Amino acid sequence: MKKFTYLVLSTLIFFTIFPAHKLNAENGYRLWLRYDMISDTGLLKKYRSAINEVIFEGQSPVLLAAKEELQCGLNGLLGREVQLTSELSRNGTIIAGTPESSGLIVNLNLHEKLKDLGEEGFLILSTKIADKTCTVIAANKDIGVLYGVFHFIRLLQTHKDILDLSITSKPMIKYRLLNHWDNLNRTVERGYAGLSLWEWDRLPDTVSSRYKDYARANASIGINGVALTNVNANALILTKEYLMKVAALADVFRPYGIKVYLTARFSAPIELNKLNTADPLDQQVVMWWKNKTEEIYDYVPYFGGFLVKANSEGQPGPQDYGRSHADGANMLADALAPYGGIVMWRAFVYDNNIPDDRAKQAYNEFKPLDGNFRKNVLTQVKNGPVDFQPREPFHPLFGAMPLTPLMMEFQITQEYLGHSTHLVYLAPLFKECLDSDTYARGAGSYVAKVIDGTLDKHQITGIAGVSNIGNDTNWCGHLFGQANWFAFGRLGWDHRITSGDIADDWIRMTFTNNNHFITTVKSMMLATREITVSYMTPLGLHHIMARGHHYGPGPWVSRGRADWTSVYYHRADSAGIGFDRTSTGSNAISQYFQPVAEKFESLEACPEELLLWFHHVDWDFKMKSGRTLWEELCFKYYSGVDSVRWMQKTWNAVEGEIDRERFLQVKEKLRVQEENAINWRNACLLYFQTFSKRPIPEEYEQPDQSLDYYINLERVRIPR
Repeated sequence: MKKFTYLVLSTLIFFTIFPAHKLNAENGYRLWLRYDMISDTGLLKKYRSAINEVIFEGQSPVLLAAKEELQCGLNGLLGREVQLTSELSRNGTIIAGTPESSGLIVNLNLHEKLKDLGEEGFLILSTKIADKTCTVIAANKDIGVLYGVFHFIRLLQTHKDILDLSITSKPMIKYRLLNHWDNLNRTVERGYAGLSLWEWDRLPDTVSSRYKDYARANASIGINGVALTNVNANALILTKEYLMKVAALADVFRPYGIKVYLTARFSAPIELNKLNTADPLDQQVVMWWKNKTEEIYDYVPYFGGFLVKANSEGQPGPQDYGRSHADGANMLADALAPYGGIVMWRAFVYDNNIPDDRAKQAYNEFKPLDGNFRKNVLTQVKNGPVDFQPREPFHPLFGAMPLTPLMMEFQITQEYLGHSTHLVYLAPLFKECLDSDTYARGAGSYVAKVIDGTLDKHQITGIAGVSNIGNDTNWCGHLFGQANWFAFGRLGWDHRITSGDIADDWIRMTFTNNNHFITTVKSMMLATREITVSYMTPLGLHHIMARGHHYGPGPWVSRGRADWTSVYYHRADSAGIGFDRTSTGSNAISQYFQPVAEKFESLEACPEELLLWFHHVDWDFKMKSGRTLWEELCFKYYSGVDSVRWMQKTWNAVEGEIDRERFLQVKEKLRVQEENAINWRNACLLYFQTFSKRPIPEEYEQPDQSLDYYINLERVRIPR
């Protein structure tokens, strides 16, 4: 009995000193918001001498959230409680607020410094007030203060100098959203991190504490909007029952500057209220959406608007009634306009019954509609013209619709990139697209300038990322999947930041400031996208994944609608391989501006990483390396596998430099990634060999299984 009593008391004491969230601190739950005490004693001493107290005036929900975050961050990182005060009495004071909330900030006369920062921008300034050293975090609006607080905490987390700060920052894009493809039954389309975060069966009565942590994480990287539901929409989300649940989520998100958006099923008037049409020009339908929008704002005053997938992959839309995409978008835009809401109308449209290259169809449908959309409509365009492939050229619509604001759509979830099993850092993929020059208004017409509005002087701008978040403890299924969420947010705020700088911050905030670890892991991260392309879809190959789940290789997929097969895209035959999109083929190159089109048209000038995207190339074509196309294809696939093995060695080299639990999680994922890379290599080369009739060079390790083995492997359970 005494032994039992001692055990209970010991357990109680243990949990008092180390609460549950501390026990699980290294399971990935805290993401990059880890506020553990700084281990560098010299730096810790400097920070402690520079930060002694905080003056944080203002009582709005946003300012209270900012104050809570600043206290939590400082107390954790400095390993001591930093006092809140109302009077400036000593050196090392942080003063945070707006001219409206803080008399001290008013007296600093920061008008000139703040005037160009808009509603979300912020200023962090080292200064002296009454001979006292201070750090000022100021903004025009409360939300800017919150963003400034997160930025200041990031400086501490990444061990930056904070003694002489003069930082101004504002977002380059207005609407920065996560698109959750979450269903009302909590399954997630293309989700690989468990069930949906949204516990619809428990809302609105039970509100998970996880929602606040989700909002904190988004706000910390500048994400200001969340589309809660799948673009393959369910009209039930628009009913009173679900709007009450949406309102509960919106209430949690609002203090963090995050608006909620809903996916609008175009046929909702028919499905919910038994109208006999959803024609956007029918006055009954117009009034239905007007009334429904008013109802939504009654429940959710901070509602942002609608995201719409229409007349795409079987979804209903205005074309069902002989109307255009502009007709459908404008009807919804008119309903939202009195409340300041927006419509994000997806341009991901294609039709198997149209006898034209799938890569051309979105351009063909939307280019003629330029200038026909209301001012509160954004056309949401995927980064490439097919579908989130490991590598695509930039979408030809970027730059082609100067009268219409175009919104970027990236995919953070790794539908075509190994799900949550493969380590693939996506910032280089995002940057490759953003930094592409469309030449739409001459040299320097970068995709980034299209979507940030500077190219054509648009005031309404947006960027969306298809979420990779679920209810797994570590949020993304793979610890390094968190880096892609982080990178998307950072690029949405400022697309000029480099992939390396983003990786550096994420590693420091998520793992450690140990220089060896940072240098080693960053080099691996920056290489992973190219490595993955090499063992999956080198030289411009695309959409050769397994049917349906898109996890492993499936270059043999041939049955069913043509544009959902692999053979439609690679077009391998005895002469060569690749999709001819030149003027002698589908002429997709004509949708690009010169000199881009001319570069893609030329077999010699076309970048080799896109060669098979634009050209059908002979097996014996000489590549820049001196190898034939077949030999180059073999080289790419084999180098991809070898590089995954290098990734394993690189990760093993940092063992002991971080906690063992997270180290082993990544190590196991890399083991599976190597197996998958081998399967990709062997399956694709054995299949394409049936057309090339050429041997795999003998210096490479030869496949130890037959092609039939890999075809059957396509149906094996997908690992997580």
